[in-house]
Amino acid sequence: MLRAKGIHKYYGDLHVLKGVDVAIAAGEIVSIVGASGAGKSTLLHILGTLDDADKGQVSIGDKSLTNLKGDKLASYRNQEVGFVFQFHNLLPEFTAEENIIIPGLIGKNDVAKLKVKAKELAKLLGIVDRLEHKPSELSGGEQQRVAVARALINDPKIIFADEPSGNLDTQSAESLHELFFALRDQFGQSFVIVTHNKQLAQMADRMLTMQDGVIVSGQQ
Repeated sequence: MLRAKGIHKYYGDLHVLKGVDVAIAAGEIVSIVGASGAGKSTLLHILGTLDDADKGQVSIGDKSLTNLKGDKLASYRNQEVGFVFQFHNLLPEFTAEENIIIPGLIGKNDVAKLKVKAKELAKLLGIVDRLEHKPSELSGGEQQRVAVARALINDPKIIFADEPSGNLDTQSAESLHELFFALRDQFGQSFVIVTHNKQLAQMADRMLTMQDGVIVSGQQ
């Protein structure tokens, strides 16, 4: 489904990605591991179109993403992709429900339908009784589940997660990990997860190991 070929990325004189090739199948959960500085998050951001490669191509299906710009890129990112980060990035002045539906509002979807969808996701994620609470009133695990619901609200084809359990306690992290697999089984979405959590990495369908800007193991 998602394919990247010959990805290079420089930051000044630092050659961060050195010709990375990777393919993610529909409904596949792939973890990316490696030491700090190996290029994991940079690769994730390029695959998710949050950053541009200096050289190489990224495509989904038969659509090239490399040359998408402006409104077309924003529309693709809003409709086809979900993001979950280590820091939840919830807007503090809004309730959990309002945070969840923001991507749908950006996509100009019907508000009433979005609220119904948000409630369905909240039930699935075990936070339906927290929808009217603001982030400051939620635990770390609850905030991360709100962030997951927000990532899912537009039914994206693929979810990118960068250290999603990095700030969670052990029990909350395990719960989040199990949730990703339950979501994949229910909705058939692909997940690409950068993580230092060995348990989560090993649960994935495939684990890619990066070292010095290249993938050294896990390719099919």
